[in-house]
Amino acid sequence: MKNTIHLLCFLLFSITAFGQSPASGIAIIPQPVSIIKDTGHFILPKSVVIQAANSPELAHTVAFLRERLSEPTGYRVISVTSSSNPTIKLQLNTQSDARLGTEGYSLSVTASHVVIKANKAAGLFYGVQSLIQLFPVEIESKVQVNRSNWTIPVAEIIDYPKLGWRGLMFDVARHFFTKDEVKQYIDVMARYKYNLLHLHLTDDEGWRIEIKGLPKLTEVGAWRVNRTGTFGNFIPATPDEPRDYGGYYTQEDIKELIKYAKDRFVDIMPEIDVPGHSLAAVASYPDLSCTPEAINYKPRFGEQIMDWSGGAPPKALIDNTLCPANEKVYSFMDTVITQIAQLFPFEYIHLGGDEAPINYWQSNDQVKALMVREGMKDIKDVQGYFTKRVEKIVESKGKKMMAWDEVLEGGVSQSTAVMSWRGMKYGIEAAHNKHQVVMSPTTYAYLDYMQSDVISEPRVYASLRLNKSYEFEPVPDGVDPQYIKGGQGNLWTEQIYNIRQAEYMTWPRGFAIAESVWSPKAKKNWPHFFARVESHFKRFDLAETKYAPSVYDPIFKATKTADNRLKIELSTEVPGLSIHYSFDNSFPDKFYPKYTTPLTAPVDASQFKLITYKDGKPVGRMLTMPISELKARARF
Repeated sequence: MKNTIHLLCFLLFSITAFGQSPASGIAIIPQPVSIIKDTGHFILPKSVVIQAANSPELAHTVAFLRERLSEPTGYRVISVTSSSNPTIKLQLNTQSDARLGTEGYSLSVTASHVVIKANKAAGLFYGVQSLIQLFPVEIESKVQVNRSNWTIPVAEIIDYPKLGWRGLMFDVARHFFTKDEVKQYIDVMARYKYNLLHLHLTDDEGWRIEIKGLPKLTEVGAWRVNRTGTFGNFIPATPDEPRDYGGYYTQEDIKELIKYAKDRFVDIMPEIDVPGHSLAAVASYPDLSCTPEAINYKPRFGEQIMDWSGGAPPKALIDNTLCPANEKVYSFMDTVITQIAQLFPFEYIHLGGDEAPINYWQSNDQVKALMVREGMKDIKDVQGYFTKRVEKIVESKGKKMMAWDEVLEGGVSQSTAVMSWRGMKYGIEAAHNKHQVVMSPTTYAYLDYMQSDVISEPRVYASLRLNKSYEFEPVPDGVDPQYIKGGQGNLWTEQIYNIRQAEYMTWPRGFAIAESVWSPKAKKNWPHFFARVESHFKRFDLAETKYAPSVYDPIFKATKTADNRLKIELSTEVPGLSIHYSFDNSFPDKFYPKYTTPLTAPVDASQFKLITYKDGKPVGRMLTMPISELKARARF
């Protein structure tokens, strides 16, 4: 009885505090500011009329809505500029609604029609995304679905974003992703109201953008040896191994991507990562290096080039930095930044600044002379000198610079924005010093991290589960909000070889970050959020977009008992799961023992197999945990 009362209280709280319950049929991500659900439903007629202004800014929004309403239903859907009785009306306000700003919208669903209003075209686009999410999950199907009717609940929604910068960083340098694959990534992120794609275009493994007058950047820097396996641990390349793996974007490709993104109200920010992470550039033009051996360098293919055993900054095994004491470097940067500034309309250019090793600089005569000339006492000041010079180049092109938080150590002007990745503290420090800040901390937002146990995920050096990502709050207490531009998730791709794996690593954690940067902080509720996530899993299945089911995987804790036996404790990230297991090498299902209390592993067992169920159906993956692995964790 007591548990029943608690459940009823939770459901009542969900309905009153959030304007919807998981069972209400409304499962919008990110969570809107306000939802008032009424009785009744709107039934989509078999002939649909969309009314919208004939505006280039609305063209994609209308085309998208027509496609989503016609493809799975088989219904006739047309768009007009005026109608006496439209099915769905997209209306720009003649008088601005102050609540909505430039990206907010109101969505009114009655039994007979739907009206979406906004001050700007972006708001109508986001209102359409929410409208589609009101329909049954089958609306995402790419083929016609046999369904008797398509209904959505009668409701009034008011919605607008918490933050203006809602981003995802996509690393296309470690592995090259084609223009069409980047578009595919943009399509999904735009649907969850992200408005910024941060493209990491250069690194040790590849230079991915055409720069006119510097042809070797793409002739040499965009191509490397092709190896498959665990990136970072590959054996050295043989002299005859072909360097034909990679690719790059022409400037026309970039223009096409910018327009494609802009049609979906996404800006693209380019990143040229310097002075570290620059091996592809140095291999192309060795005279950009301080190190004579650079003439023999090639773009990295996944071999070890850094020693992290001593912490940060790493010790370089080969010199992957641009030489801060070489004037050719600043001429090179001026050429690159000039063309980047002309190509990308976005106000910021990201110039990296992270993880630059100093050991080659320490022994270089040019750098030593620079330090004497500029009165530097610490080798770390050398990067500060470089950063300040490239900052001036950026500003001379009418742009602003953004960089990773390491640049704070060498000092930058207040106009440079800081992207805080080493936790939140450097972003807090930058905001206190009146820098504009984008929060993208490893703590919550690194999408390359493992989502579950290492036995079921590509091995990376850290884990980040969905419930932890959902704790992300980009505006920390005690920080003036005017200095927090927003937040973003970062997808580094060393271990991500294809677009399907990129999707797998982004979603569902991308849902959590989307909600953290769009929805009011007071709306945060993990059980309620995950109920909506499960609805979107079904949507992704139908849309053929990949996602990680890792949230259903159990969490392992291994310890030693007093009599030197292996004790195994299991927990789950989400409620309502049952865990079934075996030690006898067979594959468990719901008829196998259910985990209820800590287990003691049988003396001779070699494998521990598990699977999770929800409501009598398997939802987790079949996992095989070696007993030897658990013993190692328990320190046997």
